[in-house]
Amino acid sequence: MNIKVAGLVLFVSLTMINCQAEGDKRKVETPVAKQVQEDSSRPKVDSVKLQEKAEEALTFCKQKKFSTDFCILIDMKLHSGINRFFIWDFKNKRILEEYLVGHGCGLNNWSSDESKDKAEFSNKDGSHLSSLGKYKIGARGYSNWGINIKYILHGLEKTNDNALKRIIVFHSWEKMNDAETFPQGSPEGWGCPTVSNEAMKIIDARLRGAKKPVLMWIYN
Repeated sequence: MNIKVAGLVLFVSLTMINCQAEGDKRKVETPVAKQVQEDSSRPKVDSVKLQEKAEEALTFCKQKKFSTDFCILIDMKLHSGINRFFIWDFKNKRILEEYLVGHGCGLNNWSSDESKDKAEFSNKDGSHLSSLGKYKIGARGYSNWGINIKYILHGLEKTNDNALKRIIVFHSWEKMNDAETFPQGSPEGWGCPTVSNEAMKIIDARLRGAKKPVLMWIYN
């Protein structure tokens, strides 16, 4: 092998080594670590808590002769930009569907997400806050919001027994998103639990097919 050929081989070899090194460097510098860090900051559903609430809800539904097929569980402790509205299948002990749900704005700006991770609650008329507690989902009616469907909510506890007086109902809202919006939150209204229009279409079909009253439980 002459000097020129040997030099060329050496040059190609060094180039390949450098390219490999750069490739390895690029692999290390990809945003995987950053993505993991971001994901770790995302709130997660407490599956143990959800299971416990579901078991308590089933006992309640049996006592009150509510539907034992499914119920609606809403965990307001969670950030409003992640799914926290759960349709729970009693028979198979699992989540059938999950959606975003809005809460009341209180003294914050209407339709903002200022209390996305620190919702407050009240049963007082004019508070513009959501109320915690168990609700009986009542009559279906016309709504000026979303897809023009609403369900009357009957508050069954001292923490939410002003629901009818406050006109707290379950309805959809065009401002609500179909997909999770974290780290942004969901728009806040005047206390009604609100879901997206597409979500309401699915939930409405389930509620219309229920043979007994359905429980909605909003807890923190």
